[in-house]
Amino acid sequence: MTAVRRAALLLLAALALCATATGPAAATGYRYWSFWERDGARWTYATQGPSTARPADGSVEGFRFAVSEDSGDASRPRGTADFGTICADTPAVGGRKRVGLVLDFGTPADAPSGESPPARRTACAVVSDDATTAEALATVAKPLRYDTNALLCAIGGYPSRGCGEKVAARVAGGTSDGGPSLGLVAGAGVVVVLAAGAFWQARRRRNA
Repeated sequence: MTAVRRAALLLLAALALCATATGPAAATGYRYWSFWERDGARWTYATQGPSTARPADGSVEGFRFAVSEDSGDASRPRGTADFGTICADTPAVGGRKRVGLVLDFGTPADAPSGESPPARRTACAVVSDDATTAEALATVAKPLRYDTNALLCAIGGYPSRGCGEKVAARVAGGTSDGGPSLGLVAGAGVVVVLAAGAFWQARRRRNA
């Protein structure tokens, strides 16, 4: 292989790497409140919504605000509080049930622009035996906000606007705004410099 051809191939590789570096680096996600059920020490993504789920006495339910692509990569509520801890100071009442709730407002990175997430907290709701999780939530975390499709948009007034909107999700090797990673750009720059140097040396040999 001639030196000129090697230089040309190296230059093509550099251009390809540059195209990768400047291409999209973020996947589409959604900013929303996810609903979880506690099974012992493990969180399980709920198979029904809070307006239809009817937890038993002694249950622990969780809500987490975050950006995720789907239920498979949704962020779980943080913390290890169990029912005994959450409802320790709430005595049992005949004919009613106690439901432990974990409310995780997420991180600043997941917050809508201009808003800051409140600190996560727990609450013990005392409701009728046939109450839904949404009814339990309403007793301890008002104001709640729903959209026209009954999607839970805000807990305790957070966030103040928006509901399940599509956003750029953070992915490995990229940035949340879709820009290339610094390491990838630097690597592309190095290859470009090497390609240019090889091409210049090849031309110099041909003209010697």
